[in-house]
Formats: sequence, C-alpha cells, structure tokens
Amino acid sequence: MAVDPALLDWLLDSDPALRWQVERDLAGAPLEEWGATRARLATEGFAARLLALQDPDGQWAGGAFFPGDFDFHGPEAADDAGQPWTATTWTLNTLRDWGLDASALAGTAELLAANSRWEYDNLPYWGGEVDCCINAYTLASGAWLGADVAGIAQWFLDHQMADGGWNCEWVEGSARSSFHSTLNSLKGLLYYEATTGGSDALRAARRAGEEYLLQRRLLRTLSTGELVGPWVTHFAYPFRSFYSALNAADYFREAALHDGVRPDPALQEAALHDGVLPDPRLADAMEVIRAARRPDGTWLQERRHPGRVWFEIDVGPGEPSKWLTFIGTRVLQWWDGTVGVP
Repeated sequence: MAVDPALLDWLLDSDPALRWQVERDLAGAPLEEWGATRARLATEGFAARLLALQDPDGQWAGGAFFPGDFDFHGPEAADDAGQPWTATTWTLNTLRDWGLDASALAGTAELLAANSRWEYDNLPYWGGEVDCCINAYTLASGAWLGADVAGIAQWFLDHQMADGGWNCEWVEGSARSSFHSTLNSLKGLLYYEATTGGSDALRAARRAGEEYLLQRRLLRTLSTGELVGPWVTHFAYPFRSFYSALNAADYFREAALHDGVRPDPALQEAALHDGVLPDPRLADAMEVIRAARRPDGTWLQERRHPGRVWFEIDVGPGEPSKWLTFIGTRVLQWWDGTVGVP
C-alpha cells in the first residue's frame, strides 16, 4: 500500500517524536536521516518538554503511578474522572514509546530506586507490585533504563493464567484473562525480550498470551463470538492502558518483525511452514482498521481518555489524527505487504 505523497507530507510535518518514525517506517528514509531526527527528541518538542518536567528526585508529578498530590477520596478519584497521566510511570511510558534514547535519562534508574515507591503497600519502584499492567510498564522501562527488573519478568511467569493471558484483577479473584491486561503484559514482555534477550520461558509465555488474543481474533469473546466491548473498535491516541484493535494490531506487527516474519509474498509457502507468516486470525482486526480509514487516508481521533495530562499531544475528538494515521497506515502497509494484498 503506497502512501499518498500529500498524506506523507502531512505526517512529516510533525513533532520529532512522530516525524522520525514516519521517516523510518513510511518514507523509507536512510538511518542517517531518521536517526538525526530521533536524536532531536532530547532537546526539541514534546519529549524535551516532558524531560524538563522531571522532579529532582527522578520522579514526575511526585509519584510512581499517581501524582503525589492525588486525593484518593476526592472528585478526581471518581470513576468517570479518569486516571491521571502525569506521574512517573506514565511519563516514562510515553518517552520510551517515542524512542527517546535512554542516555537522556542517565541516573534516573538510580534515583527512582532510591526515591520512588508504589502507592500499593509502599513497595520499591523497580520491584513492581501486584497489577500486571503496572508491572509490564515497569518491566519495559527498567529494561530501557538499565534497572534490574528480572524479578518482574519472573512475576509474569508466576501469574500467567490458565487461558494464557493476564488480568490485573487477579488479586480480586478473577481467573479469566483480560484483553487490556494481556495486551499491556505482552508489550512489556516483548520490550524486555528485545532489549535483554529474554529467556525461553518468557518467549513461551509471550506466545501463549498472543494465542489468547488470536483465538479471539483480537476482537471477540471466545464464548459468544460477540465484540468484547465497544472500545475494541474505537481508536484514540495516546493508547494509554486501553485496548483497541489498532493498539493490538500494532503490537502484533512489532512482535512479527522481532520474530522474523518475512515480508516477501514470494516466500509465503516456505514462510508458512517456518511459522513466520502473520497469523491469519489477525485478518478480521485488520479489516476493522481498514474500515475506519477515511477516503483521504486519515483516521479520526475518536475520544480523549479523561484524566490529568501535562499537555495535549494530539488533536481533539472528531479531527484527523496524525498519530493514528501513522499507526494505521504502518499496520496496514505491513499486513498487506506480508500477506500479498495488492
């Protein structure tokens, strides 16, 4: 799927956090070009703004998962108020996802080890806690920043459910996996594996989690075949902790590239026997993503996840989103090129 030149120009006219990825994944720019744009993150644009907001103790907003001034009994804690997105974990997630070089946060791992504790039981930051989404974020950020998070990696092996996934509500007795929790867990495991090499046990756990989602076509309950929820087809950037078909498909693209899926349709038959073609059970989700693309090649921002933010990094609901358009285009370009869609 070729990218329309006008659409590509629109996407390239972006903050360096997005532009370097467009250059690499859609424009086919050489490493020297997109690498130079990526290097600007520490000094220009959104990433530089977030770096400037870091507290002297290594945290952001004075807290690990919630801001230090968060009132757990006040209006901000109401169900419809939304998770605050300003604290340390969320800011690290954003900077890591944008591709900031870890050297820009030199010393942060040590500062967090000394100063940051989880709101749950005052546990040390790099030890993780009981929520699998939080642990997945911390696993990835620890690998990125060079912290010892091997204990969190083991936690995922110890807490994987019988159906192959994970659920943050296991502490309340849930024995069935969650789409949201499983995807977030998979993202953390993949990043850890890509950064550290992982282990055979962790790879097996990751693939079992992927199978949980694939059995459900990334969209549907296994029992009834109905959409797992309206949120699965609603796209919003930043993804935050929320599941969507686009969020999941982008993960499977990254996992496939990591695992060596061959993009040449001429090699399909051999690749199928080698287990390196995209799983055909992704097809339904890909069509959901394709159906959301507008005639001009863009995807609309469908909502904003409520909650406190440092600043907005994408357009409001109903407007064409450069971030969603980049991710949607990248996903379909990978899928179509790999399975041979003309």
